[in-house]
Amino acid sequence: MRLIWTLLFALASGVAFAALPEDDYIAARDKAISDIAGLESSNAQVETLDVANTKALADLEKRLSAILGPLAVKDFPATGTINLESLSASDIGFGMLDGLRYAKSDEGPSIVATTRGLAERWLQSKADEDDESLRLPTGLGDALKLDAFYTQAIGADAAFVKTLDFSLKKPEGANMAIAQLGGWTQDVGPIYDQQVVVAVVKGDRVLIAEAPASPPVPKIAACEALWTAADAAAQKFQEAYQGSDLKDQQAYDSANAVWEKGDADYRACMGERLPGDPAFPALLAQAQQLADHMAGK
Repeated sequence: MRLIWTLLFALASGVAFAALPEDDYIAARDKAISDIAGLESSNAQVETLDVANTKALADLEKRLSAILGPLAVKDFPATGTINLESLSASDIGFGMLDGLRYAKSDEGPSIVATTRGLAERWLQSKADEDDESLRLPTGLGDALKLDAFYTQAIGADAAFVKTLDFSLKKPEGANMAIAQLGGWTQDVGPIYDQQVVVAVVKGDRVLIAEAPASPPVPKIAACEALWTAADAAAQKFQEAYQGSDLKDQQAYDSANAVWEKGDADYRACMGERLPGDPAFPALLAQAQQLADHMAGK
């Protein structure tokens, strides 16, 4: 009996020890956020804040590197940089997904890697957002299907807007693989520089790849026509609003409503028609290849 209890204690201790690096990371991150908030409250100089932010991010990057180890995905570097852009709640790039970003250049493909535990903790922190549009489900599988996940997890100053979902063959060994075609934008209307975004969950690892669509997503005349007509109608309402010295609220609201509907109609059209375009098989193949490489093929 003593042997059994000894073994159980050892196993329990091993589990606790395995969780410590993530716990330590979260504690260090939260302390850094609190310290920087304190500096801001005391009206510290911008230079002081920048130094504190840079030092804390470097420490967190080191901790994440120890947790994640080297990346082993074809065509990507083994070492990464921290995905967080700022630890100040007043900055753009605050609150992004805890993980490392791997890329050979700023313009090319990238992967953000994290652990399932860190991803689930991050989702939990987003479940109670005051802004309903920012609220995310706590389940990883559900969250990975949403534009809002990518906007908050790997974006900083723009929103991710999906064009369509790719139907992938789940790579061997992966728990899930989800792929989308979409783009980053700060406004409504067509996004011509689109990205293939693929998320793979394998064991304890969550990998999110983003790569410029290759070939570029073609313009489809019928979809362009929908947006052009909507934009023209919205512009008339906008002109009326401008002509009223910005007092005609109804004209302002009507312009935005027409633009938003035109945007939704345009994306629905692209989602319906793009799979029949000659460029689509190559885009699907690009998504599948990213998923396969992240799964270790």
